Amino acid sequence: MEASAPHPLADRLRPRTLEEVVGQNHILGEGKPLSRMLAAGRLSSIILWGPPGVGKTTIARLMADKAELEFHQISAIFSGVADLRKVFDLAEARRATGRGTLLFVDEIHRFNRSQQDSFLPHVESGLVTLIGATTENPSFELNAALLSRTQVLTLNRLDDAALEELLHRAEEVEGRNLSLTPEARSALKAMADGDGRFVLNLVEEVLTHKADSNLSPAELAQFVQRRAPVYDKAQEGHYNLISALHKSIRGSDPDAALYWLARMLVAGEDPLYLARRLVRMASEDIGLADPQALQICLSAREAYDFLGSPEGELALAQATLYLATAPKSNAVYTAYKSAISAAKQTGSLMPPVHAVNAPTKLMRELGYSDGYIYDHDAPDAFAGLDYFPPEMAREEFYGPVPRGFEKEIRKRLDFWTSRRDVKDSST
Repeated sequence: MEASAPHPLADRLRPRTLEEVVGQNHILGEGKPLSRMLAAGRLSSIILWGPPGVGKTTIARLMADKAELEFHQISAIFSGVADLRKVFDLAEARRATGRGTLLFVDEIHRFNRSQQDSFLPHVESGLVTLIGATTENPSFELNAALLSRTQVLTLNRLDDAALEELLHRAEEVEGRNLSLTPEARSALKAMADGDGRFVLNLVEEVLTHKADSNLSPAELAQFVQRRAPVYDKAQEGHYNLISALHKSIRGSDPDAALYWLARMLVAGEDPLYLARRLVRMASEDIGLADPQALQICLSAREAYDFLGSPEGELALAQATLYLATAPKSNAVYTAYKSAISAAKQTGSLMPPVHAVNAPTKLMRELGYSDGYIYDHDAPDAFAGLDYFPPEMAREEFYGPVPRGFEKEIRKRLDFWTSRRDVKDSST
């Protein structure tokens, strides 16, 4: 009879008690949410939200053991309404014998709205204690009704100390140290990107290294398969990173902005999407404080079109650094929003007669164009006419900031305002 294959290292090192779980002391430590629930003998339904490989399934299984509940696990990827009915029927049968059920639903965000609704009566009645696991933001992916009946707990990606603890445990189980230089050991943890399961998979590969010397970081990178960054262009990670890029540029932090740009490019983001966002940032956060910013971003997009990847990505980096180091102003952005708001409120008002043309005799007889003064014939090319609707008081939408080119614009506006005030006082 053939011997069974050895269990994966991650399975052999799976914690047997909640105290052995690493990196989640903020929910499992003394006096923290899960510890308080278990100590009080009252386990509520919970949504565990966190990245892959941080212990969601393990925590749910150990909670069931601690609370003396039957553990039943399903995956939303492979289950439907019929499967849920079977689960609830089994839970009903267990309750008849005095046993409770902890239902663990992996990837719960994959269930559609109606499937999520099917949990509600059974959670409310206490037929099941629901533990849902998700890598996506519950506030976007789960029904409000389900969220109101559960407590959302956030799990952290494993930090360096937690990953180091896993490496020590692996070395103890295997009875030998990993053949890595200190620098390579740090590189191994960086490759894991906070994922405990993945770091143990990497350890299994390293344990097959039979050479006499320890692996350097470069040798390690060749020896193990590099992991693609955790990033989904349709999900929250995408929006988190583009938000970080935008805020870094707005906050005049060129190094951070370049880092987030690189993170998105390395993860496979469409460079043209990034080019479009940079164009938007040029208008929203720099505006006329540096009118060249918009042209730089449009040129970067054109350069990327011309060169493609990877050469064209340098133009995006150049535009990113230009925006991050440019003087900042959102005066154009706020002026536009104010004008839109005013237009919605006064959308039927006609322009003043001096602001409209009179190409026909009838229009001239009706007074169209009366009172218009050709500004180039006026002193300083400024006649000082009011171009707002007669029924509408003048409004100041655009307020240039005292930075960059808008300092000069402010001087011009102040000059024109003073000339307009003199004209108005004389009429």
